[in-house]
Amino acid sequence: MILLRHGQSEFNLHFTATRRDPGIVDPKLTPLGHSQAREAAAALAGAGIRRIIVSPYTRALETAAPIAASLGVPVFVNPIVRERYAFTCDIGSPIAELARAWPDHDFTAIEEVWWPPVEEPAAAVLARAALFRAEMAALADWRDTLVVSHWGFILAMTGTSVMNGASLRCDPTAPPPAEISWRH
Repeated sequence: MILLRHGQSEFNLHFTATRRDPGIVDPKLTPLGHSQAREAAAALAGAGIRRIIVSPYTRALETAAPIAASLGVPVFVNPIVRERYAFTCDIGSPIAELARAWPDHDFTAIEEVWWPPVEEPAAAVLARAALFRAEMAALADWRDTLVVSHWGFILAMTGTSVMNGASLRCDPTAPPPAEISWRH
């Protein structure tokens, strides 16, 4: 499968400059982030993707939109691939609000408040990644899946820190990374 980190968000822009949480709840993509999403759509055009799994955060949904439109493939929203809850940006939007913004997506199987109430320990993200890895490994067509996710989840899946808009391949049948450094 291919793991894609969402494009640059308003949070990423400010946090990168100051290394301080700017207090933006469920931030949207910046103009650069939208450009990164369009570039990802072009880059993935011939990758054989037949399914997109996306985190319910707005920045991930906005990143997946041009890819889904370009490829004409189904989008499945799954909070298991969300970011590690550690900053204000990791407070999500309620499902009712997301359903209004993304009427073509099915949010019925997701709780109204789907993000954790307190900071999520690294072990919890690793456990989510292990569960997702096992679920994907059980699918015969996992190679045809794009997962639009976040820095922390992709790190937990691969041990690799990726930049906004970057993607990498991940074999869910391979052993998980032995060590992970949670430094941004």
